[in-house]
Amino acid sequence: MQDFDRLNRIAKRLQERYPRGTRIVLLSMGNDPNPILPGTRGTVNVVDDIATVHCTFDNGRTLGIAYGEDSFRALTAEELAEESECEDQEQVGGMHL
Repeated sequence: MQDFDRLNRIAKRLQERYPRGTRIVLLSMGNDPNPILPGTRGTVNVVDDIATVHCTFDNGRTLGIAYGEDSFRALTAEELAEESECEDQEQVGGMHL
């Protein structure tokens, strides 16, 4: 029961730090038989009660990032601005105005 309580406290912190919609980049995936490649970006869907961060990745996969095994970080403000810029360019047909 202590492990669950500990993970639940960690989950609450992760839920505050990575709310739904947070953009992240995967740094490493530990023990998955079909891992997502480091550097893949995704969007947080939910953090569950045992501190698994469930994401939809830009490559179309949906997978949970396991606390203590996998590693990720939120995108920086600069990275978010670059993504927004790329989306704006795509909406104009890729033309630079």
